Order: sequence, then structure tokens, then C-alpha cells
Amino acid sequence: MAFDLILRGGRVIDPSQRLDAVMDVAFAGGKVAAVASGLKADPGTDVRDVSGAIVTPGLIDLHTHVYWGGTSLGIDAEEFCRTSGVTTAVDTGSAGPGNFAGFRKHVIEPSEVRILAYLHVSHAGIFGFSNRVMVGESEELRLMNPIDAVEVANANRDLIVGIKVRVGRNSSGTSGIVPLDIALEVAEQVGMPLMAHIDHPPPSYEEVVARLRPGDVLTHAFRPFPNSAVTAQGTVKRVVLEARERGVLFDIGHGKGSFAFKTARAMLANGIYPDTISSDVHALCINGPAFDQVTTMSKFLCMGMGLPDVVAASTVNAAMALRRPELGSLKTGSVGDATVISIREGRFDYVDVVGEHLIGDRKIASEGVVIGGRWWHPEQSPQLQQRAG
Repeated sequence: MAFDLILRGGRVIDPSQRLDAVMDVAFAGGKVAAVASGLKADPGTDVRDVSGAIVTPGLIDLHTHVYWGGTSLGIDAEEFCRTSGVTTAVDTGSAGPGNFAGFRKHVIEPSEVRILAYLHVSHAGIFGFSNRVMVGESEELRLMNPIDAVEVANANRDLIVGIKVRVGRNSSGTSGIVPLDIALEVAEQVGMPLMAHIDHPPPSYEEVVARLRPGDVLTHAFRPFPNSAVTAQGTVKRVVLEARERGVLFDIGHGKGSFAFKTARAMLANGIYPDTISSDVHALCINGPAFDQVTTMSKFLCMGMGLPDVVAASTVNAAMALRRPELGSLKTGSVGDATVISIREGRFDYVDVVGEHLIGDRKIASEGVVIGGRWWHPEQSPQLQQRAG
């Protein structure tokens, strides 16, 4: 087989295959073609020397807001993904049934980066989110649109991976937990998982988690007090343990206000690792405290999670949450996406959403990505120059 692209001599970390070794990764026809040592290049093969770097499956950011121009919180997916190593950005509820068609036509379809979406049960998604206007879309029950949400989800199953809802004082106000119950009905009707946002009570962390089904995702799972997953004594709440036992997935969703080192330390100390690590990147946190996916991953690396576990939480685990097993893996025949990262050593200042700082000695940096079997990066890294042979 003639290869279109070979990544030569990198350390390949692919948790989907329990693989951690120096190997070549080849792509052909937009898919992963081979992972082995000493792969032979043809005259037309694009060969990238990635020795000294790490090659992973294409990173999946399970929580982003990339309806650029359609909502005030949206960022440009391609610009973000080029610098953060992400090959699949999952938008979580920026659009609802009333405006998903525009999101699809004007943002998703033209994008070289893969964009998948959780459809918001609210008619226009998260429409009132900016520095000056902050209106919780779930506050107004008249905006809940379950019938159209079912129709739009069924008509766009190639892109829509689940249903999104936001509950909490800031997002559902006096409507409390009712929007969650409506969203669960929609998710049940279309046979898709639900992603639930939680912020300040009401409702409580316990009320929300208790309702979630196997395969549903609780995002902002490591948020600070109030509505934290842990008690004042540093123990994990029973409802969390029960939910994990029945298959509820716990996602980071860092964002502007939803990740605390204190909560994370307690969860990790109790052996509760996040199922998925995501940035919740949007216009109000892309310049801090979330920044991007690799920065969020770096925080967990510096808190003691092993690199393979951090990679798994951003690749194969996310793919399984999406029910898209063709993603998040470098198995032969998988989608031809890969991320090249390096681990930089030094002194790095990380901050959470409540202002606590963590000085870490390592930082994960994106060196380039492969999308659909092609090298895709804005600048030529001196370490990753194209070479012949």
C-alpha cells in the first residue's frame, strides 16, 4: 500500500491499543494505514520526522463552544484546534433546534476540523452569554422545545451525538431541575446520551447526578463549592460513587467557573479519575483560566495523573462517550487523525476558576495535527520539517 503520510519515529501513545512505544504511523485514504517500525515511504509520501515527540490519536475536546458568529460565546474552531492539538471539537449546546441549521451550514460543514454537537433542548441554545448579558436559557420554560429537538436530532444524526441541558441557579434560575427532566425525555426518545451542566444550587449536585442514566455525561464534574463532588472532609459524595457504578460519565468541562484544584485533588486522592478531560473553551475563558485542551490536560498531568491516562481521557474515552469508536484510536482503519505533542519541562503557572495557582514542572504542548490523513498545522515546526524518504 502506498502511504500518503508517515509520522516517523515518535513515541506512540494509544490507550485504545495499550500501546506505548517508538514507532511509525502511516496514513492512506484518510485513514490510519499502519503502525509499525521502519515503514517504507514511496516517492510521493509526505514524511514527518517526529522523533523526540509523542504521537497520540487525534485529541477530542468533549466540551467546546464553536458556533462562531452564531452565539456570543463561540470561538473559531479551526484557529483553536490548530494551536491546541484538537482534531474533533464537540460543541455542547451552543445551538438548539431553532438555530442548528445555521450552525450546520455556516460553521460545521465548511470546517476542516471535525465538529460534532450536543443539541440544546432550549430553542436557541445558549444565546445570552457574554460579559454584559448573562441570561440563563433554561430559566424560561417557554424556550424548552422538546418536540423540535427530537425532530432536529433525528434529522442530523451524522453530527448530533447527544442532548444538552444546563441547570443551576445561573442557567435555570427558578425553573430548577425541570429543564433536566425535559431534556432526559428528549434523550430517551431519540436514544442518545445526555450531557448535563451543573452550576450553583438549586438544584443540588445530588439531585442532578441521581437522575443521570448509564452513558449520560455530567460535565463540570470537578467544580468548586457549592455543588462540589466532594465533602468538606475531602471524601467523595456517595451519589458520585453510585453514579459511576451505574455508568454515568464524569467530564471536566473546565470553562470560566467549573474546575477547582481543591476538588480535583480530593477526587484523585480517592481514586476517582475523570472519564473525560475537556476545556469548555469559549470566548470568556479562552484567554484564561481554561485556555485550551492541552493546558487542561497539563493540569492533570501536574496533579499526578499518568500521561497515558491523561491521553485516554482525551481520546478513546471521549470517543466511547460519543459512541464513535472510529475516533480516538490509531488502530488500522480508524479515522486518520493524530496529534503530535511534546512534554516541556520547566516552571509553569496554572490557575483554576477560583484563583488558586499550581506551579507545575511540565506542560503538554501541541506540535501539530493530522486530520483526515493530512498534515495540518499553521506553521512549520523546526523539529517536524518535511523530509524525503
